[in-house]
Parts: sequence; structure tokens; C-alpha cells
Amino acid sequence: MTLFVDTSVWSLAFRRDAPQDSAEVAMLTRAIDHGETLSTTGLVLQELLQGFNGPKAADRIVERFAALPLVVPDRTDHIAAASLRNHCRRNGVQTGTIDALFAQLCVRHGLTMLTADNDFRRIAEHSKLKVWTA
Repeated sequence: MTLFVDTSVWSLAFRRDAPQDSAEVAMLTRAIDHGETLSTTGLVLQELLQGFNGPKAADRIVERFAALPLVVPDRTDHIAAASLRNHCRRNGVQTGTIDALFAQLCVRHGLTMLTADNDFRRIAEHSKLKVWTA
């Protein structure tokens, strides 16, 4: 299983005051320890860099992300993400533009989403998105 690690999990993992009982952070730690393949995208990196202050924090994030393969969306991903967002909305699930794109990238590349954000669980109920569960 290749994991796509969402911003919510990375954010928890990088925080000094991260909750010790986070199943998602524990899974991320296990995946790293066992050398499993993790994927992300440039927007996750950007969101993390925007959320942490100071050059030391930014340098640490950039350094750690240097080894991760980036999944890069193409035109068809954006079109499919818009369709996914519209489908979710018609079914009563509000989905952000970026979340729809992340979900689409996971579906297209056969990745399992590792997230602490329940919005992705709701998206998964209306799509082929696979979300890791404890």
C-alpha cells in the first residue's frame, strides 16, 4: 500500500505539541520506519510551509520532503477533480477544490489517503477514494 499523506497528518507530525494518541501520526511513523513508499504533491508542501513560521521550520520541512516523490496533477486530474467535487456537492458533501484534487490524485494513482481530516472520509463515501483507517 502506497500512502498519500495529507497536510493534516504532516502538520500533526511536525508539531512539538502533537497529540500522542494520533493513530494517523503513528501510522506515518510506522510507514517511515518500515521504508514504505509515501507520496505527496506540491500543494501539500506549500500548505505546510504556509502554516509554519520561521526559516528553521521551513528548512526542516523542505529537507524532509526532498526524498518524497511528488505526484503532479495534469489537465485530466483537474477536470476529474471538478467532476468529483460536483458529484459530492450533488450528494450533500461540501468539498474544497484542493481536497477534490488530492482525492483525484489518490484515485488515479491507486494511493491510499492517510489523513486526519474527516472531509476525505465523506468524499470516499461518494467516490473510489481509499482512506486509511486504524
